Amino acid sequence: MKQKLLIVEPSEVIVAGLKAILEGQIRFKLLEPEVGTDQLEERIIATRPDILLVNPTLIKNPAEVRADFPMAVVALVYQYVGQDLLKQYDGVIDICDSRAHIIETLAQISPEKQEHSQNSYELTKRETAVLVQLAQGKTNKEIADALNVSVHTVISHRKNITHKTGIKSVAGLTVFAMLNNLIDESTLL
Repeated sequence: MKQKLLIVEPSEVIVAGLKAILEGQIRFKLLEPEVGTDQLEERIIATRPDILLVNPTLIKNPAEVRADFPMAVVALVYQYVGQDLLKQYDGVIDICDSRAHIIETLAQISPEKQEHSQNSYELTKRETAVLVQLAQGKTNKEIADALNVSVHTVISHRKNITHKTGIKSVAGLTVFAMLNNLIDESTLL
């Protein structure tokens, strides 16, 4: 299930950049951004976001927001903000962070990731090998031949991978493999 992400930021340029980075991501559903905090409480009640990505100059006490609403609150930093304030947030994204780092940071703090990591196991060596082959664009038959197993075994490993990661699409699994340093861009077709 996609995590609903609400951006609270007055700068249209920064919002447009974040939208460009996050719109194609399979694990996030972007809600219409909020410019300020005047209507924020009503907006949170109406949309129920899982993650609030906010300029920390707009919200001085994220613990109060979290106490009223069950969601992660992430600081979006592009000017000086004291470390004491940033420690109160569930995560911090700097405007200079790479696309991959922004996505990884949000994925690590998202409620889905936290809940999933508590209820799952790490991939086995064979599941990892299947995932790498899958991310490289190979079919079940090609993976089976490369690993000397049956196609049915490959399908079983794929089901386990999907169950453990919570990711169903090949594209999503490819991103997962890249973010976990199992493959790099040079190994992709």
